Amino acid sequence: MNRRGRSSIAANPVLIGAATTLVVIVAVFLAYNANEGLPFVPTYELNAQVPNAANLVKGNDVRIAGSRIGAVSEIAPVKHPDGSTTAILKLKLETSVQPLPKNSTVWIRPRSALGLKYVQITKGTASSGFINGGTMPLANATPIPVEIDEVFNIFDSPTRVNARRVTDAFGNSLAGRGTDLNETIGNLPALLSNLEPVMRNLASSPTQLDQFFVQLGRTAAIVAPVAEQQAALFSNLDTTFTALASVARPYIQDSISGGPAALEAGIQSFPVLRPFLANTQALFTELQPTALTLRSSAQDIADATSAGIPALRKSPAFNARLVAVSNTLKEWSNDPVVPIGLRDLTETFTQLAPTVAALTPTQVVCNYVTLFFRNTASLLSEGDTKGTFQRFIIIPTPTGKNNEGSPASAPANGPEEKNHLHANPYPNTAAPGQPKECEAGNEPFRIGKTVLTNPPGNQGTNVDREK
Repeated sequence: MNRRGRSSIAANPVLIGAATTLVVIVAVFLAYNANEGLPFVPTYELNAQVPNAANLVKGNDVRIAGSRIGAVSEIAPVKHPDGSTTAILKLKLETSVQPLPKNSTVWIRPRSALGLKYVQITKGTASSGFINGGTMPLANATPIPVEIDEVFNIFDSPTRVNARRVTDAFGNSLAGRGTDLNETIGNLPALLSNLEPVMRNLASSPTQLDQFFVQLGRTAAIVAPVAEQQAALFSNLDTTFTALASVARPYIQDSISGGPAALEAGIQSFPVLRPFLANTQALFTELQPTALTLRSSAQDIADATSAGIPALRKSPAFNARLVAVSNTLKEWSNDPVVPIGLRDLTETFTQLAPTVAALTPTQVVCNYVTLFFRNTASLLSEGDTKGTFQRFIIIPTPTGKNNEGSPASAPANGPEEKNHLHANPYPNTAAPGQPKECEAGNEPFRIGKTVLTNPPGNQGTNVDREK
């Protein structure tokens, strides 16, 4: 009886199928949640406030002294009453570090030059620690990291151009003035002796010299956007004063003599003219973008005008021919079937709108649709007199336990480095709700690791743009 019972269970395909399905579901669930840790394993959860997430993504490592002790499970912005915004990280850590001392610090550091980040925790020496679910305050987020792009932005293109100009200007100003520089250096001892009491007076608190430099900084910040215009103003003033020298007497002299009367008239009339001037300023401000556009398109407008004159001369004959077309369109619009067709066409476009909206970034950002048709055409590009055929090559798969070339109970996962399955069934293609990245075809190959989901990090949007 027992032998028959065991034989009947082994021969039951329903039980075998149910057991196989259960194993596959468990394997997929474990693989899908690999970045967040294994289920049913206790973790030490800790929140950390940081000035900003600094390109950190969910699933990045948390390390202490270079050793991985957990991962980032959530990232959320926090808006404060003063209008500033910080970020809070939810960390899942190993229980071996619990409790983390309260004077520990957290720092977001780069893991590679490609922008991958990780969270560095430096353990403190305090006797008390954070409880499970506790929050590290913003004061513990030290030191504040400096991103490499911030360093490069110091020497942006305008700064480099202006640095070259300053160097050229200093070189030109010092050229041929060696004797004057020597005399200046020789006179410096006497100058410095007399300068000492002046400096002492400036350093005293009633002088408020610090406020002088603060106001200078504000003044420089105000005039900085128009620095080039001011430089051009002085150059133009030199040209103007040179031209005015020949008419200084009696014309300019007479103008100065009549200046008081003119100023008095201005005092009386300017308050009346102020609204007009304000409206004029607003008008020319709104016209400025158009004027800038006309400067680059003036030639095109002239060419269009030249070409338009002959076309307008021929327009009466063309308009006469449009009468028949207009009558035909009128008959078509009066056809009772036309509105039905237009409604069906509108419904078709309405149904296609979500699909097009989802596929648009896939093509516009990642160029995947074009690459699909190009590769499909290339797949069938060779053949003989009887037709084209697909090109193929036999790629033997590695052997061993759970290999990819034979039936297996789980995805290929070693033990050899080359015998690991790398599959990404749902790659990010910049579709709505996904990160802006072209992941398909750009996934990094992790040697000796089984990968069955989206790889960590953003793979960028660099794809083949060949049409």
